[in-house]
Amino acid sequence: MVTIYDIAAQANVSAMTVSRVINNTGKISDKTRAKVKRVMEELGYVPNQTARSLVLQQTRLLFLLITDIMNPFYTTLARGAEDAAKKSGYRLLFGNSDESLEKESDYVTTILTTRVDGVMVAPAGDPSLPHLEKLRSHNVPFVLLDREVPGIECDIVLGDSKEGARSLVGHLAELGHKRIAMVNGSASISSARLRLQGFREGLKLADLDFDERYIYETSFGPLSDLTEMGQWLDRMDPQPTAIVAGNNVLATEILRLLRERHIRVPDHMSLVCFDDLGPYSEAEPFLTVASQQAYQFGYMGMQMLIERIQERDGRLPWRKIVLPAELLIRKSAMRAE
Repeated sequence: MVTIYDIAAQANVSAMTVSRVINNTGKISDKTRAKVKRVMEELGYVPNQTARSLVLQQTRLLFLLITDIMNPFYTTLARGAEDAAKKSGYRLLFGNSDESLEKESDYVTTILTTRVDGVMVAPAGDPSLPHLEKLRSHNVPFVLLDREVPGIECDIVLGDSKEGARSLVGHLAELGHKRIAMVNGSASISSARLRLQGFREGLKLADLDFDERYIYETSFGPLSDLTEMGQWLDRMDPQPTAIVAGNNVLATEILRLLRERHIRVPDHMSLVCFDDLGPYSEAEPFLTVASQQAYQFGYMGMQMLIERIQERDGRLPWRKIVLPAELLIRKSAMRAE
């Protein structure tokens, strides 16, 4: 294994000079720096990142903790985050909480022991507050994505969940639907609450009544059992003519349930949802969606995180970015009879 002493001997400089070149510290002439780097390349030297992080008090590692790696929204978000991190010379680690507070807690412990420089996190919900407070107590900068958590002030990138849901309901109302149901995520998640608010406002704007029976609350993640959702659908009398899904994962689960019951979309039931289905939607453009700027969520959130890491005087104010959703009208909703 090549060491800094081997490089120092061949470059005819001190080991301290080699260390300063590796860590980009101290005053060294351009000529000496170029000579040391040339020898490093000739000898195939790979810096010891652990030792380097001890010198610089930085690991150049960042962490992205999301709630559902299978959701195309988060996979696209992760791509944006990785691109922004790489552009600034950082490496990105990933974690997936599966909407689980227990897994989220385990990942926070991993984050602290790994000594990453900062974290981007899509929290599991309002009960994530102690996990965020733990990061703050250890002086780990973080940016929230997609979801707010009451009780914590921080940088955050959100989508306009309320307006997106309002536009979906408005589209269905324009098609003549008067009985519109909603399958949504847990009320402990800020984006789910905002989408329900937007749903209700959309009904009001269309002079339609809100009926609590037409709301089904579940997890934003994949559902292992569709029995309860099926029972909810059976209890509604009269049946809805259209359903708004709180996210793309729920939309696919609703499609699965309707298919089992031989209910065709949109012939028998119209269906629209929040979030697009990524590249699959381009190959088979079917679902009408309120599409979020997933890549920008990741890219802009990462930029905010790096700026927060590099800011040292504590005077940078907390920032909140709200990205609009775009209504993409496709084939999953038709005019009500």
